[in-house]
Parts: sequence; C-alpha cells; structure tokens
Amino acid sequence: MRIAVVVFDGFDELDAIGPLEVLRNAAAMGQVDLSVELVALDGAAEVTGSHGLVVRTDGPLDPDRTDLLVIPGGGWNDRGAQGAWAEAERGDLPAAIAAAHEAGAMVATVCTGAMLATAAGLTRGRPAVTHHDAVEDLRAAGAEVVEARVVDDGDLVTAGGVTSGLDMALWLVERHFGADLAAKVAAEIEHPRHGEVWRARSGPPPPG
Repeated sequence: MRIAVVVFDGFDELDAIGPLEVLRNAAAMGQVDLSVELVALDGAAEVTGSHGLVVRTDGPLDPDRTDLLVIPGGGWNDRGAQGAWAEAERGDLPAAIAAAHEAGAMVATVCTGAMLATAAGLTRGRPAVTHHDAVEDLRAAGAEVVEARVVDDGDLVTAGGVTSGLDMALWLVERHFGADLAAKVAAEIEHPRHGEVWRARSGPPPPG
C-alpha cells in the first residue's frame, strides 16, 4: 500500500505528523507492504506549517501512484492566505484529491482537511466529520455530519479535530493490517485509543 500524506503551507502540523508517525511505525513494526511519504502538490522541497514548523517533503503528489491519501487541515477557520481555506479557494489541491480518488485512492482527512475533500466533491450526501468549528460548513456543503471521532465510509474516512488523526491512523492500520499491529503501534506511541469509530455498515448516520 502506497500512502501519501499531503502538506501545504499553513497545514496543521499534528494533523499530518501524527498520522505519519503512526503509519510509519506500522510499516516498521509489521510484516506489511506499506510505504508512507510526505508529499507536496507542487513538489516543493520544504513546506511551512501553521505553527512555523518547516518540513522537508519526499517529493510531489502523484495521484496515479497513491493508494491512500491523507489530508490534514489547518487555517480553515482563519480564512487566511495560507492553509486549507486558501487551498480550497485556489482549487489545485482539491482537483488533485479528486484525481487521486478517481484513480482508486482512498481518501482520509484530519480536522478541516475534510473541507478540502468537500471542495474536491467527495463529501456531499456522505457521512463525515471535521473540527467542531467547521461542522456547519461541512453540513452546509451537503455532508451528513456524524458525531464520532472517526467516520469510516469506505473509500472516505474522516476524523474530527487534530488529535483524532492519531485514532484515525490507528484505525486505518487495524482496518488494513489487523488489530494486533494497531495495538502494537498504539502501545509504542503510548496513545490509549478512545472515541467512537463510526462505520458505514453500522447503519445510517445519527443526526449531528
């Protein structure tokens, strides 16, 4: 499985780095076919997060070579010149997200990364969640908002605010590689898993 965590100027650092660490730990600790890269849409060598952290990327996002695309949020509620809001307004990243999805990639979002998936046309009429300050934007865009920490609707998995990305990533490890590996990774990072994972097979989404 080829996983790409896409970053952009103004991304929330923990939204991206939390899942990245979980998934790379899974790759290192399990006998699994898994690679995890930190990528930028335009192949920028360095990207600056919303709290000033500068990260080096592994290269550009290639929608045709991505099995799972992880999308952080950051900056949506500020409506600033950098961050998820600015990326949604520009449209290039949502177009790449849509292209990856059309090519068969699963899309997983953390926090207001869900709004980038929304801009890509992926959440209308589907159960999803985002940071609590952006829930009304998500609902207004046509998603069926679910009150859960992680919402798994098959090829679209969304998580609530910031730290929920850890639980989402551990859930993705469990879903694809088994509960034992997910438990090993959770123990390694000393993260007690908590909060509900809502799955599509469990029935229609509750009102939220």
